[in-house]
Amino acid sequence: MNAATRNSKRLFEDARVMLEQCRYPSAVGLAILSIEESGKHRILRELALARNQEELLSAWREYRQHTSKNQLWLLIESVLRGASKLQDFGHLFDSNSEHPQLLDHLKQVSLYTDCLSNGHWSVPDEVVDMSLAKMLVEVAEVLCQSHKVTAEEMELWAIHLQPVYNTTAEAMERALIAWDREMRARGLLKGGSTMEEFVTTGIHAKAGGPL
Repeated sequence: MNAATRNSKRLFEDARVMLEQCRYPSAVGLAILSIEESGKHRILRELALARNQEELLSAWREYRQHTSKNQLWLLIESVLRGASKLQDFGHLFDSNSEHPQLLDHLKQVSLYTDCLSNGHWSVPDEVVDMSLAKMLVEVAEVLCQSHKVTAEEMELWAIHLQPVYNTTAEAMERALIAWDREMRARGLLKGGSTMEEFVTTGIHAKAGGPL
C-alpha cells in the first residue's frame, strides 16, 4: 500500500508536468494511472480481510483488473454534488456501474489512436482537452494523499473488520467506527474527521482545501 501511494504520487506529479506543458492527452493518461494506483488501497484492504481461499482469490482477481481500481475517480464529483456521509458513496463501488469502464476508455483514447464506428479515427490530441485533463489531474492529486500504513494498523483493521466482512452495511459501519477510535487512541491516526462523523453527520469539503 505504501509503495502504491509513492507511485501514485509520482504519476500525479508527472501528469501535472504534462498539464503545465499543455500535453493534455499525456496528462490524462498519467492521471488515470495515478488514480488506478491509489485504487489499490481499497482492494488490498479487502485482501487483508479474506477468511478463506475463495475470498482470497476473488480479491486477487479484482486487484489484477484495471477497472476495479478506477472506482474512486468520481469521489470528487460526488462531494461537489453534496455527498458527505459514508452511505452517500456506495454507488462508487456498485459492480453494475459504468464509470470504471468509462475511465478505462478515457485512458485508451488519451494514449492510442483507434478506428471506431463508421471508419472514424480517434486521435488523442483531438479528443482530449484542457478541462478534462485538469479535472482528472485534480482528482489524482486528492486520491494520492495517504498516510503511511503500518503493520499495526492492518492488524487492527483485520481485528475489527474481518468478523463483519461481507455482512451488513450497519455492521461494517460500526466496525469502521471502532477501528477508527482504536487507531486514534494508539496515535496511529491524527486529525481530520473521525469515522463516526463520516458515518453519522458527514464530512464536507472546504473551499480551496482538502476533503
